[in-house]
Amino acid sequence: MSRDPKREEGGTAVAVEKKSRQRLARPPRYRVLLHDDDFTPMEFVVAVLREVFRRSESESTAIMLHAHTQGVAVAGVYAFEIAEAKAAKTIELARKAQFPLLCTIEPEDDGEPQP
Repeated sequence: MSRDPKREEGGTAVAVEKKSRQRLARPPRYRVLLHDDDFTPMEFVVAVLREVFRRSESESTAIMLHAHTQGVAVAGVYAFEIAEAKAAKTIELARKAQFPLLCTIEPEDDGEPQP
């Protein structure tokens, strides 16, 4: 603690502690990827995007079409634990419906050099 001679109350010096600000690093984020296959119906993929990823009908359709034409699409970007949970839930729903839908996660490339 440092003393600031300018701060006095009733003739008594008051100690003032200076706080240092610590910048916290932003936690790494992960992309949740949906992979196209020839067996999972498009309607099912849209339903999963709406239920698990909370996407609108139009967003879900656009993501599904991107996966269908490009082979893979980003369903969302989240912290690791959330991305992992959403990918697991997607795969669980697909297996229950007997579809081979593949959902993976990968680190988001933020353009910053890794230590």
